Amino acid sequence: MRIVKSIFLGLFLMLLIGCVGFTFWLRDRYVVPILTYHHVGIPSCKWRLNTVSEKSFEYQMSFIKRHGFQVLSFGDLVDGLKKGIQFSRNAVVIQFDDGYEDNYTYAYPILKKYHFPAIIFLVSDKIGSPGFLTWDEVKVMERDNVVAGAHTRHHANLPQLTLEQAKDEIAGSKKMIEEHLGHTIDYFCYPSGGFTESVKGIARDAGFKAAVTTNRVSLGLILIYMNLSAFI
Repeated sequence: MRIVKSIFLGLFLMLLIGCVGFTFWLRDRYVVPILTYHHVGIPSCKWRLNTVSEKSFEYQMSFIKRHGFQVLSFGDLVDGLKKGIQFSRNAVVIQFDDGYEDNYTYAYPILKKYHFPAIIFLVSDKIGSPGFLTWDEVKVMERDNVVAGAHTRHHANLPQLTLEQAKDEIAGSKKMIEEHLGHTIDYFCYPSGGFTESVKGIARDAGFKAAVTTNRVSLGLILIYMNLSAFI
């Protein structure tokens, strides 16, 4: 039974990455998939969007390692896009959203084991709350190239806010994270993928180099393909 389940998970992950890659191959341009997680460590009987058990996450990371995928840091992806680099068709990025404590407890040791970089987009005002990361945990992970990005102050639906409220959520999250970590935060993730041209302008003016949003035509229940926003 375990062998069958492992084979199924491997085929599922390979099919998912392959489908994303093939979609953009048809468009004569490979866009690097960003494999996105929320919780890691939730039992398999409680599947939620972008949530996997510790065992499944371990298997997925080992699959990526064994099959020679190139795991890029988010910064390397952004820099490469700016320079017009043609990425290899086995390149991927690993991302976490919101900043849950289980990212440190379960995902971080596995990422460290395989020497994989990743980015965690933090809901700044929730850090230190029950169920979320602490600032000290974020600092520990950053030492192993699991870096922080911003994800607003309260996980706000930005298109529904006034421009002043959106500015507070976007620029305020950047400011708070920078104050706690002591370095510049360059990357932003739109909660639930929601943005407008005005919201993009606020993120640009706040000093972010790039932002990500959900690709509306993506596939997958466990992993969601994300697409870099256009203002980098």
